Amino acid sequence: QTMASNHDGHKKSAAGAPKGKKGKKTNLEDLKQELDMDEHKVSVDDLLRRLEVDPAQGLSFDQARFRLERDGPNSLTPPKTTPEYIKFLQNMFTGFALLLWIGAVLCFIAFGIQSGAYEDPPKDNLYLGVVLTIVVVVTGCFSYYQEAKSSKIMESFKKMVPQRAIAIREGRPHDVAAEGLVVGDIIDVKFGDRLPADIRVLKATNFKVDNSALTGESEPQTRTSDFTSDNVLETKNVAFFSTYAVEGSAMGVVICTGDLTVMGRIANLASGLATGKTPIAKEITHFIHIITAVAVFLGISFFIIAFILGYFWLDAVIFLIGIIVANVPEGLLATVTVCLTLTAKRMAKKNCLVKNLEAVETLGSTSTICSDKTGTLTQNRMTVAHLWYDNAIVATETAEDAVQGYNEQKENPSWRALVRCAMLCNRANFKGNQGNLPVLKRECQGDASESALLKYSELNVGNVADVRKANLKVAEIPFNSTNKYQLSIHETEDKSDPAYLLVMKGA
Repeated sequence: QTMASNHDGHKKSAAGAPKGKKGKKTNLEDLKQELDMDEHKVSVDDLLRRLEVDPAQGLSFDQARFRLERDGPNSLTPPKTTPEYIKFLQNMFTGFALLLWIGAVLCFIAFGIQSGAYEDPPKDNLYLGVVLTIVVVVTGCFSYYQEAKSSKIMESFKKMVPQRAIAIREGRPHDVAAEGLVVGDIIDVKFGDRLPADIRVLKATNFKVDNSALTGESEPQTRTSDFTSDNVLETKNVAFFSTYAVEGSAMGVVICTGDLTVMGRIANLASGLATGKTPIAKEITHFIHIITAVAVFLGISFFIIAFILGYFWLDAVIFLIGIIVANVPEGLLATVTVCLTLTAKRMAKKNCLVKNLEAVETLGSTSTICSDKTGTLTQNRMTVAHLWYDNAIVATETAEDAVQGYNEQKENPSWRALVRCAMLCNRANFKGNQGNLPVLKRECQGDASESALLKYSELNVGNVADVRKANLKVAEIPFNSTNKYQLSIHETEDKSDPAYLLVMKGA
């Protein structure tokens, strides 16, 4: 019980509130607060002592079982889903479909009244009621089928590759399901693996992770056992759940699982947002209110007029129902459903999966889309278009088929210093076997902005690789989202000069 009480204190400090699969409902305000955790700050020995684990032996099976029962599986809590029968009923009885059902019921009532009053009643109302019922049922089933099919495709994506992890249990490596990992597990991660939980890195060999989904940094981030920042998102000794290892290998201890991970907090924030009605749903609701008001007003008005003119009350009631039904646009629901479905199918051919038919119209009525531009709305390619030096802005050559040639700026010492910095304070490189392609069409390994600087330098100076060899890199501070700059120190071309060259670029 001592282990449980000690560790519960750790869990509360990590999350800011007591929480687990069986815990209380997540407080969104708590999730919005800055991460309050010290697992990356304390020494490795203190952390292992707190988690009561030996890095060589790992947890025992009993310990792992106890913690799994206490904290729940290492998975994100799925957002609340609507039961399938509720979805079906929503498609069948909400919005415009409800108005058509009312029209159909009124038709059957009118036919029933006529059947009781006449030996051979006209069957117009019966036929109209049947047609309205068929229209509503067919369009409702069609809409439900379209949405259910998209939902099944999305669910199948999640189940394509069940995630596994290598955990040290009782001194031996075991292949366990990622959901079975618990806080304190010692795990091995290698190139290509998806991180199964938030881990504190204990040992690392050229270990790099892709944090782009979490922090937006497109460059792989180095991870070591060294504590480098108070901010857990910036320190190098923590790797996060759902990011990918793109290079090297590492051994780490699990410090957060499931909803308590950084990604889990983000997922809970996203799932806690309320969803409003789509524009087309609002328009249809508004239209239904208008049509209903007009139909009822006209029906009651003519019912009163029929009484005043001396019609029999039964005829007046039939007249009332007929006018109300006549104002219901029976074909509108089928028309809207078919149009949205055809558009959804055209989008599917372009690899865009529509989960909800109404979303098609929402996309069409969107005036502003906020998106990560580079690589999403563009080709993830950048080109140097302007330079600023000597207090002046200078335009550059941006045509893709531009070739190397004489540049009158080359004699300007300011330009030469600027380009030297662009060549040296740069981690991008050209891929091999592209010597016959124009410089601006060559593919690069590296960030889009650094690739643009590399191409500009190669186009206007040439032999960037030779310049880098003549100015060997001695030390470097890579770009990160906190500093927003990159700095490197190089030897000078004059080997007899003991001085070093410092170059720096930033946002």
